[in-house]
Amino acid sequence: MQMSDQREIAAPVSEVWAALLSAETLLECVPGAKEVTGNAEDGFEATVVQKVGPVKATFKGQVVLSNLVVGQSLTLTGEGKGGAAGFAKGGANVTLAESAGGTLLSYDVEAKVGGKLAQLGSRLIDGFAKKMADQFFSNFQSAVEGPAEDTATEAVGETEDGGGKKGLLKRLTGG
Repeated sequence: MQMSDQREIAAPVSEVWAALLSAETLLECVPGAKEVTGNAEDGFEATVVQKVGPVKATFKGQVVLSNLVVGQSLTLTGEGKGGAAGFAKGGANVTLAESAGGTLLSYDVEAKVGGKLAQLGSRLIDGFAKKMADQFFSNFQSAVEGPAEDTATEAVGETEDGGGKKGLLKRLTGG
């Protein structure tokens, strides 16, 4: 499974670069991450819990950063083993460029799974992998930019169309 996308992050390139190399930021941004330790030079150890369809697994693995061009680009490569559920491995080539709004972060992601996970079917796995990548980069953008004050209070507070999950869903989908 391969995909590419980009995000405009309202922060200087140096700040975005530092966040990409931070275990604390990765812990905050990787969906299902329970623990991330290590550093950019030696690599990171991670424990991630995920549910894909009927299969729930705890993956333990490593993430290595390579091809570092300070402030411009890097490659993240990771592999995790989920016991009987199988394994997941993949990588992302990330590039940063200055933009009018701060930093344009572009990424190309490739992911592979094996074991029970691979038996779920490529459509389910591809959809899950895309969702995970989108969620990671969305979380990353929020972590770097900080919480948006207006939308954060509106999403949590009561509104005319109701609060909670249904009200939030209505506001997000425009329905």
